[in-house]
Amino acid sequence: MPYVLGGIVEGVRKTTIYLPEGIHRRMGRAAKRLRLSRAEITRAALEEYLDRSERARGLPPSVGMGENPTDRAADYEQRLARGWGRS
Repeated sequence: MPYVLGGIVEGVRKTTIYLPEGIHRRMGRAAKRLRLSRAEITRAALEEYLDRSERARGLPPSVGMGENPTDRAADYEQRLARGWGRS
């Protein structure tokens, strides 16, 4: 987590983003409700988005197919074909 030392923020880099007015208002309301700064909300949201997208990208569509013992083996071929865009 960043900290301030003599007016200098350590461990973070400054960036600027442009938000649609509606998102900016919603962020302001959330900041008040959660007692967080807009920067903290932005960092948390961006980190969550990046974590989700990295996890989703890292797994092939066949992962987890064997977790349901009631699935028939014949159904896996169809599911695999759908996952690879061949159906």
